Amino acid sequence: MILTKQYRCVHSASCQCTKGHLSEDVIFLVFQHLNWNPKLIAALSCVCKWFDDLSKQVLWKEFCKTRAPKMMLDLQSSGSHSVDGNWRALGKLLIFCSGCRQGSLFNNVQVPGHFVNKTRFSRTSGKSFLMPQCINDVLYVSDPCEHIGQSEEGDLGFFRGIFKSFASSNVRRMLINRGAQLHQTEICPYCKAKLWSMLQANMIPQTASCRLGSYEDYTEYYVCLNGHLLGVCTLLPLSDSEDVSEE
Repeated sequence: MILTKQYRCVHSASCQCTKGHLSEDVIFLVFQHLNWNPKLIAALSCVCKWFDDLSKQVLWKEFCKTRAPKMMLDLQSSGSHSVDGNWRALGKLLIFCSGCRQGSLFNNVQVPGHFVNKTRFSRTSGKSFLMPQCINDVLYVSDPCEHIGQSEEGDLGFFRGIFKSFASSNVRRMLINRGAQLHQTEICPYCKAKLWSMLQANMIPQTASCRLGSYEDYTEYYVCLNGHLLGVCTLLPLSDSEDVSEE
């Protein structure tokens, strides 16, 4: 793929590329050779607005398509050439566990966010997080990122996900019809959009806890205006037989 659209550079006073920069084609080929390294894409975005725009519109998109090709193909199959919330936000969602600050979304839970090497996102698992009225929506959800012994509540699992075409989804329509209120202070850690609490809207089915392997009374998640999902659960302890098998 060779880029055809040109982007005009808007330099800041401290811009380091005032004498010109590489063409889009060259940058594309360099990052293709680097297998769309997310750390290098993020570093490039900090150089100037031109590089930032190129990263958001092209490089992060290629990263997402390489990291999760089947999921990206499905998310774009409705005919749209963009993903809700932008490609950079989705790229971050694929590789970053947001954790939680104390006193923010998940009460007294305090676990720092961190990058993850690999995460599996499943459309089948996503069905377990949908109410029966919304079962035709498409939701991809990750396996829980386990944080053992980091909370008084027990072993925690943080999970994240994304809806396909959230703007026209049954979940969004149901949230609006129920008069669900957006969180007053907290925003999505991936795209900075406002958040709905699925717990407050009474839209968390029992199947979500079963899928996560967690206690039913402590599974909570939020959905932002762009369709990104983030949640936490208290994981059920392993049985004695499972402990032995792990050893």
